[in-house]
Amino acid sequence: MEHNLLFVVLMGMGTVFFGLICIIFLTWLMGKVMNAVTKAPVPAPAAAAAPAAARAAAPVPAAPEGIAPEVIAAITAALSEEVGIPARGVNITNIKKL
Repeated sequence: MEHNLLFVVLMGMGTVFFGLICIIFLTWLMGKVMNAVTKAPVPAPAAAAAPAAARAAAPVPAAPEGIAPEVIAAITAALSEEVGIPARGVNITNIKKL
């Protein structure tokens, strides 16, 4: 059985656009669901309850010679992500080039 060329083209394009419309709808629906889930109140951590003045008074350690503060910040962020603790809880005392 041989199909008309126009039928094949329209059926293929219709299938593709129907699939794209389904993907758009599912993405929109998941966005609504995730927004509804994340709007639930999240209790504030106890560390955030500390007064801002006490946090501002904490001494900032000096950067080691020859290493830019941005590099130290990147290393601290990567380590805190790997270990799973907040970056404020990480105290890097020494950095050596390998």
